[in-house]
Amino acid sequence: MSTETLEKAKSTIPVKGFLDIKDIAIPEGEDLVKAILQLKEEKNAVILAHYYQPGEIQDIADFLGDSLQLARQAKDTNADMIVFCGVHFMAEAAKILNPTKKVVLPDTLAGCSLADGCSGEGLRKMREQHPNALVATYINCNAETKAESDIIVTSSNAETVIEALPKDRPIIFAPDKNLGRYLSQKTGRDMILWDGSCIVHEAFSMERIAKQLADNPDAKLIAHPESEEPVLKLAHFIGSTSALLNYVEKDDCQKFIIATEEGILHEMKKRAPHKELIPALVFDETCNCSECFYMKRNTMEKLYLCMKYELPEIIIDEELRLKALKPIEAMLDLSKSIR
Repeated sequence: MSTETLEKAKSTIPVKGFLDIKDIAIPEGEDLVKAILQLKEEKNAVILAHYYQPGEIQDIADFLGDSLQLARQAKDTNADMIVFCGVHFMAEAAKILNPTKKVVLPDTLAGCSLADGCSGEGLRKMREQHPNALVATYINCNAETKAESDIIVTSSNAETVIEALPKDRPIIFAPDKNLGRYLSQKTGRDMILWDGSCIVHEAFSMERIAKQLADNPDAKLIAHPESEEPVLKLAHFIGSTSALLNYVEKDDCQKFIIATEEGILHEMKKRAPHKELIPALVFDETCNCSECFYMKRNTMEKLYLCMKYELPEIIIDEELRLKALKPIEAMLDLSKSIR
C-alpha cells in the first residue's frame, strides 16, 4: 500500500470514523483472529471490550466488562497501547486515566445518544441555577461534561456514590433521567435531573414485555436502570450490566427476559448455557431485540486496521484532561468496595 493511499485514508477518518483502506488485503476468519493477536503481542497492546460489543470482539478481548470494570482495567494496565472496543466516551475515559499511553478506538463514530445530548456548557448553566448543588454525572458523557462534574458514576456504583454525597447539598444528576429517577427512589435523595435518555433502553415496550411475561410465567424480567419506569416496575431484578450477568448466572430461575442491549446475551449464554434467555421486546414490532448501532460500528476488520496503523487515536487537551480526571478519580476512590 502506498503512502499516498494511507494518507488519504487518514484524511477521511473525521468523516468516516475509521481507516477505510480499499486496496489492502484484510485476513478473514481464524486468520483475522490470529493477525489481531499477533499485532497485540508486537505492540504490547491490551484489548478492552464492553459487553455490548459484537460477540467476536468480546471473544478476542483481554478484558471484558462494564464501564466501571473497564475504567479500572484502563487505569491499571501496563500495556503501551489501549485498544478500546466500545464507544467514544469510554475510550476517552481511558485516555483521561492514561495520558502517556496511546489509546485507539476502531471507529470514532461509535458514539452514544446520552453523551451526544449533554454538554459541558449546558451543565454549567444548570450549576448556575443551583449554585449549591453537587454535580454527579453518569460516565456516559464526553470529557467536557466530565470536566464540569464533581463526581462520575456508573450504573454499578451509582447508588453507593449518591449515598456518600453530603446530605445537605442538592444533587444535579446528568445525563440519564431514567437512571437518575431510579437512584432518587432508591436513595431517597431529591435530584435535579438532566432531560436525557438512552435510545436503546427507551425502546423497550412495557405492553409487549407484559405479554412476554404472561406467555412465559416461569420467566423473570431483569432490566437495566436506564430503562423507563414502566418497564422497571415490571422487573423482578434491576441492575447494572455486570449485576444482570451475575444474577442470571447465580439465580435459580431457568428463564429470563432481558431488558438491556442484546450484546450482553453473548456473555450470558457462556455463563449460563443451560438457561433460556429471551430479549425483551421493543416498540418496533419488526425487531425482537434491542441493539445499539453505535456499539456495533466496531468490527473485527476495523479492529485489525486500528491496531495495525494505530489509528484512530484518542487525543485530549491536557487542561481538559486534568479537569475531567478529578471526578473520575473521586468515583474510583468511592468504588473500591464494588467488584
